[in-house]
Amino acid sequence: MVAQQVDAVLQGVSVLNSISVSFERNRFYGIIGPNGVGKSTLLHILSGSDAPSAGGVTLDGVPLSHMPGKILARKLAVLQQGGLPPVGFTVREVVAMGRYPHQNWLGGEGEDPEAIIDEAIHTMELAELQSRKLHQLSGGERQRVALAKLMAQQPEILLLDEPTTYLDIGYQIELLDTVKAWQKQRSLLVVAVLHDLNLASLYCDKLIALHRGGIAAEGTPDEVLNPAVIERLYGAKTTLVKHPATGVPQLILQPGES
Repeated sequence: MVAQQVDAVLQGVSVLNSISVSFERNRFYGIIGPNGVGKSTLLHILSGSDAPSAGGVTLDGVPLSHMPGKILARKLAVLQQGGLPPVGFTVREVVAMGRYPHQNWLGGEGEDPEAIIDEAIHTMELAELQSRKLHQLSGGERQRVALAKLMAQQPEILLLDEPTTYLDIGYQIELLDTVKAWQKQRSLLVVAVLHDLNLASLYCDKLIALHRGGIAAEGTPDEVLNPAVIERLYGAKTTLVKHPATGVPQLILQPGES
């Protein structure tokens, strides 16, 4: 997937200026940066849900704008910021909706999808909740249902907009562990907008840092997460340490002068 010379304007304000970036399969990318720099906007453009004001995105050499929606949905799935609304469908019904791109115009498939739906439900530990309706679930539980729905969709590319929203630290780790294992198992391309830089370092192969409409830094967590870059992006002073188990960089915030 390649985004070439992408510009984006929101409410008359330029958000992205000639962004060019490419994403390889079987990689986990994190998009980081302060609020308002266009992280979610870039993700929406990559998904095809928003069109850039200039430039374009190609997938396997084909412009997204030339792909029929159902064909694109077989290749690409999106976990939106905030997850699923508390609607009156059951957990199983919502997960089954992930099969829509694979259905014919009569709503059927060549093979029975129930095993695929079961696997997604069990992977996200939702078996005991599958008969409950979404409005009966917590925000964190709905987020897990949303990811199970994407698993049932069986995409090649997974786009995540702040996937750990509403999750406590235990479920944050569990969800990202699941996504990372899924990415490796299926050789997926994963692109995630992440606010927690230490989580981004733990799970992402490469980071793209946005600032003032452009790419401020791009590379591995070791290349991007250093105190100088973080202070330039966020105006915050940090101390860099290595994670004792993985060796990846972790940032410790320094308090301001009192």
